[in-house]
Amino acid sequence: MSQEVVVDVAPTKASPFYDPKLRSIVVQVAIIVLLVLALWWISDNTIENLRRSNIPTGFEFLNSRSGFEIPDRLIDYSSESSYGRALLVGIVNTVRVAVLGIIVATIIGFVVGIGRLSSNWMIRKLATIYIEVFRNVPLLLVILFWYQGVLALLPNVRSSLALPFGSYLNNRGLYLPRLIWSQGAWLIIAGLMIAIGLSWYVARRARARQMATGQQLPVFWVSVALLIGLPLLGCVLAGFPMTVEFPQKGTFMLTGGLDVKPEFLSLLLALSFYTASFIAEIVRAGIQGVPKGQAEAYSSLGIRPGQGLRLVIIPQALRIIIPLLTSQYLNLTKNSSLAVAVGYADLYAVGGTILNQTGRAIEVVVIFMVVYLGLSILTSLVMNWFNVKLALRQR
Repeated sequence: MSQEVVVDVAPTKASPFYDPKLRSIVVQVAIIVLLVLALWWISDNTIENLRRSNIPTGFEFLNSRSGFEIPDRLIDYSSESSYGRALLVGIVNTVRVAVLGIIVATIIGFVVGIGRLSSNWMIRKLATIYIEVFRNVPLLLVILFWYQGVLALLPNVRSSLALPFGSYLNNRGLYLPRLIWSQGAWLIIAGLMIAIGLSWYVARRARARQMATGQQLPVFWVSVALLIGLPLLGCVLAGFPMTVEFPQKGTFMLTGGLDVKPEFLSLLLALSFYTASFIAEIVRAGIQGVPKGQAEAYSSLGIRPGQGLRLVIIPQALRIIIPLLTSQYLNLTKNSSLAVAVGYADLYAVGGTILNQTGRAIEVVVIFMVVYLGLSILTSLVMNWFNVKLALRQR
């Protein structure tokens, strides 16, 4: 009678490298180490080559006297200011044209994008022509068109075009009334901040009520009343702590008021109209991405097309539009570096002047990279937050 012999075989232990999680960690750590070594090697060689060439390094030059003027600025600056102050002026100018350009381009882009889908043949064709023209022309040519082909051809100071509210337009720029604030003006700012907070609260409560009952509140007109009424109340309580300075037209020049120079105007208009052509196509694609059944649904409920577009189609289309819109905002901010073509003192133009005077090419380029990277990351964070707020939430 045979007897079975049972032999215990120890299980073969698999190699740790076959663990996907461990393998991914090892690969990522190796890539990070290689990147750090590469950056260290590049920086070490750069510093060594600069030392051999007797070229100083460091950012201490930012404290030196700049010696040049910047005519278009929002903060105090003179030729006696430091290079660091000059760069700050350039950063502020870059942020100003980028923020205003984003606002103007978004408004134009949405209007043209909706017009692209209009049932009116003339509006639809005009929107198409606008998009095809601006989208297929280099941005630099658009900037030069506004600067040399439009603003430079305006009348001189003596023949300035008179605009409403005491404003003037000529080949030296746009002259607007300027508010001069005095003591107690903080009440107006406080009223505006309170009005913005209350408008947000009213919009939030109105949306909750609409979701619960279907009833709509006049949020727009309530917000307008708050934004006008509360600052006006603060102005009255403070005893009208402001005066208005109007531009005064002379024989050879305009004095007083707020002077918007042609370099800034041409750059702002070029960036806005150029970027708006891309935004318009994004808006058109977003609206067409909403199922047609949504339009049929609000039409069957007796909702007018304009109201249905505003309340039904656009909110859904925004989920498609926002991610693509972020890229256009980033492009607009970086494209503002073309301001040097018309002499607008943005970060790149000011930095270029500093580079020519000091020879600190590496330091100035590093500042360029850090500032533009910071602006891009900040824009992305804001747009991503807005995109998350609009995302559908699973129940």
